[in-house]
Amino acid sequence: MDSSTFPRLVGDVGGTNARFAWQATAGAALSDVTTLPCADFPALQDAMQHYLAGHGRGAARWCAIGIANPVVGDQVRMTNHHWSFSIEAVRQLLGLERFLVINDFTALALSLPALAPDEVRQVGAGIAVPGAPVGLLGPGTGLGVSGLLPARGIQRAIPINGEGGHVTLAATDALEESVIRRLRERFGHASAERALSGPGLVNLYVAVCDVHGVAAQPLEAADVSARAATGEDAHCVQAIELFFGFLGNVAGNLALSLGARGGVYIGGGIVPRLGNAIDHSRFRERFEAKGRFAGYLQAIPTLVVQARVSPALLGAARALDDL
Repeated sequence: MDSSTFPRLVGDVGGTNARFAWQATAGAALSDVTTLPCADFPALQDAMQHYLAGHGRGAARWCAIGIANPVVGDQVRMTNHHWSFSIEAVRQLLGLERFLVINDFTALALSLPALAPDEVRQVGAGIAVPGAPVGLLGPGTGLGVSGLLPARGIQRAIPINGEGGHVTLAATDALEESVIRRLRERFGHASAERALSGPGLVNLYVAVCDVHGVAAQPLEAADVSARAATGEDAHCVQAIELFFGFLGNVAGNLALSLGARGGVYIGGGIVPRLGNAIDHSRFRERFEAKGRFAGYLQAIPTLVVQARVSPALLGAARALDDL
């Protein structure tokens, strides 16, 4: 690492929260980790300036931000929030020598090799093949999808920068077909994100109520998961069951597409908050249920990322040296 590129500011920006951290010198641990609600600031640069002022920091030299959005060109418009900005304009405003903006799941993928053993939890069987591709997906405000591909002749793997959360959702039984039909009628395109996200949990609950001919209550995602956990609302229970079934199906598709014999990681904020519900769900069954390739998938481990601090911050820090 070039010491002249420090200090560095790194960030993980989602549709709900923006997390920032400071790296003072080469090899130093991230410090001053802070979470700020996106709704409290009119723009990204305002949140960044608030963070710097709040910790008494001057200008950073280099900065990397992982953001829940495709990054194509200089202008970034967030899909799940109203922030819109020019990368170059923010760089100049904050006096940065370098400002790198990448997809948040690209940042999360870069962090995977650095996670400690207690920051992941395996669900089901399977043993990772060293040096094989790795898959990553995670329901949060939206559905992020990425992965790592092995590279020859360089030190670290190459992250995938895509928008796999918007692939078309597929059904495996009659109930799922009925739910997807209602999502399609409501949104036009029934993408995976329409079911596998915080808003997606509510979408599933509303669709389940419609299938059963009852009126849906005005619930938030946290209400759906809480009522499912206590078993007090059968429609919420069914929504969570559908959520994990769809998640397993999409994760299995990703594993097949990437040949992800290095494992498929589940990131994002929702699954860890649901505790061990994934262990008792149809997630792993649906992950493996790919006909002639069931045996191939049975050998692939699935792991939930449960890091205490946003690992995407670590990935953003690594991106400044890798990308």
